[in-house]
Amino acid sequence: MMENRLKGIKAFVFDVDGVLTDGGILADLNGELFRTFDSKDGFGLRMAYMHGYRLGVISGGRSESIRKRFCQCGMKPEDVYLGSRDKIEDFEDFCRKYDLGPEEIMYFGDDLPDIPVMKACGCGVAPSDAVDDVLEAADLVSPKPGGKGCARHAIELVMKLQGTWDLDVQDYKRKF
Repeated sequence: MMENRLKGIKAFVFDVDGVLTDGGILADLNGELFRTFDSKDGFGLRMAYMHGYRLGVISGGRSESIRKRFCQCGMKPEDVYLGSRDKIEDFEDFCRKYDLGPEEIMYFGDDLPDIPVMKACGCGVAPSDAVDDVLEAADLVSPKPGGKGCARHAIELVMKLQGTWDLDVQDYKRKF
């Protein structure tokens, strides 16, 4: 059953803090926020982009540095939803924009605002250190914690199952 669901995935959508980061945020005296991202997660996103998967972010964070980081991984700026307070609305917008059914999307979340999207999508993924309610709502719990390879783990799982996990170095050089 899960294998069939994963074979139908065409897009990956992510929360940021606690999924693509470890949840820690540094702030300077001016209120600028700083996050640390895992390079292996970033490469997983690039692999997905190079093979035609749609990518998106739905984050409560508002920093433009989030948009900049994920545009470097192949996301379109308009697919990075910042300041989201109703993630299901943004998720539905993403689905409409690309004519995707919710079942064709894998969504990654770690905290309570992510649960509605996790229940609506084709496969809800939680990092191993997500809050208990999210762990219960998830279809798949990564053995990796947030910001430490959780995204890469699930992207690689889907792409290997679909036979798309291969690196074309020339394509990589052209796109990045």
